[in-house]
Order: sequence, then structure tokens, then C-alpha cells
Amino acid sequence: MKDAPDFSNLNGLAELGARDNVDIRPTLLRVMTDLYVQKDHHSEQEERHFTELALRLIDLVDAPTRAAVARKIMAHPAAPLAVRQRLMINAPVAEPERPATSPASVGKGAAAELSMLFFSADAEERRLILANLPYSTLAPAAPINAATARESVLRLEAAALAHNGEAFARELERILAISREHARRMMDDESGEPIVVAAVALGMTADALQRILLCLNPAIGQSVRRVHELTLLHEEIEPQSALRMIAVWRAGHPPERKPQDAPAVHQPQRRRDERRDNAPALAARPRIRWDDYAQTRKIDSAS
Repeated sequence: MKDAPDFSNLNGLAELGARDNVDIRPTLLRVMTDLYVQKDHHSEQEERHFTELALRLIDLVDAPTRAAVARKIMAHPAAPLAVRQRLMINAPVAEPERPATSPASVGKGAAAELSMLFFSADAEERRLILANLPYSTLAPAAPINAATARESVLRLEAAALAHNGEAFARELERILAISREHARRMMDDESGEPIVVAAVALGMTADALQRILLCLNPAIGQSVRRVHELTLLHEEIEPQSALRMIAVWRAGHPPERKPQDAPAVHQPQRRRDERRDNAPALAARPRIRWDDYAQTRKIDSAS
């Protein structure tokens, strides 16, 4: 049985995130390296994701960070050759570092830091964080009951289509067991990945996610390209990765009070009537016109 997740590093990263103009690239590289070295063997996709991350960041971080990462990578017998070579050039290390703590403890602390780190990262860095979460030993949140998740998706979609941000944040708070403040932060995020994480955890369909993205946040909904990119991310994220991120958010941003479940309706006919009355008409739901997206790509390419 796995130990309970260690979230002791959240306070330190919260202070980091509160300061302006903080370069998160050293922290990102350290955290992803800590997550990587937890496993002796990785799939081809995992190797590709980590290599892409490391090669992108090694030349952009400070020398102490490169040296610390190099010691950990040199101690890992199956670390990617390209990463080893880049580190040997940029941060030669005489002896590999053998961590004093167990790999499991390091992994838990590193994964806990991702809460604030995730919101400080740009879109590409967020994608890499999510892709690397399978390396973490952090226990994921328990899967959400399928029937409960379907009801929640209906409420989230109805709130988004009605442009009712408060109702949307309230439902996120309830279903994810997070604070209202953090639910609003997820909703208002102009890049959109937090909503995609929630969608994966809830088993939301791509069509429902697209409708929510188009209506919820104008910064996202006005860009068909961005909606398309987030839809592709929705297909890439593993449910276990989404549930690990939910676990981090729950620990770092617990609800001010225990969210109350939506009132149960005991009369089946009444429930059907209320759904029919409250649900928006399907014909009125905005849809992505992918031919328009393709035309936009052509215009962008031409310019």
C-alpha cells in the first residue's frame, strides 16, 4: 500500500508563485527530473516527452540547476543519451548524485509542487508537465463515479452556455472538492489547460469540451485554433495524469467547507422534466467549423 502523498513543499512554491517575474524554468527542470528518475524503465512515449523537455530547458537554466540535474541523470542507468550528452557538455559532473532520501519521497514532494508550478507555466510547459505526470509516485485522486460525473458535465455545460461563470465555478468546487477561489482560477485561466484536466477527470466528451471552451472564456472561445489545440490535448492526457493533478489541487486548495451534493430528485419524471426545461437546445449549441479553422491556417501561412 502506498504512503500518503507528502504535500509539504506547497508553501514554499506558493511563495515563489506570489513573486513577480520569477523564472520557473529551473524549478520545472528539477521537478521533471525528480519525477523521471523514480522509474528504472520508461516507455518510448515517456522517453520522448522527457527528452523534449530536458533538451529544451538545459541551455536556459542556471549552472547550479544544470549541475544538480546532471548528477541525477548520470545516476540513472537508462537516461536518454541525448540528455546525457547535452549535460556532459554544459554541466560536467565528476560523480553522480545518490539522493539521501528514497526516490518515492522525492517524487511525492516534487509532484506536490506542481500545483503552483502548473499555473506559472506556459502552454507548452503545461503539456510537458501533464505528459510527465505518469512518472510521479503521487497517488491519484479516486475516480469520480460515472453517473455523478455525467450529471456534473451537464451542469458545467449548461452554465457555460448560459455564460454563468459563478454557477460553473460552484460546480467545479463541488465535483472536484477544491476551493471556490481555485475553481474560479481554473475557469478564468486564459490558456485553458485546467479545464481540460477537469474534463478528462470527468470523462467529458470532446464535443462537450469544445462547447464549454467556446462559451466559457472569451480569451479561448474567440480562437478556433486554441480550441482545436486544447481538444488535441484532451485526447493526449491519460485519466491517471488528470486524477494526479486533481489530487494536487485538492491538497493545495481545499474547499472552505465541504461541498454539498446537488439536491437529489426522487421522482424520475420530475428529473426528466427539469433536464428538458433547463438543458439548452442542441441546435443552439455552438460548434467548431473545422473548415473555417483550415481557412484560418491558410491565411496565417500566407501572411
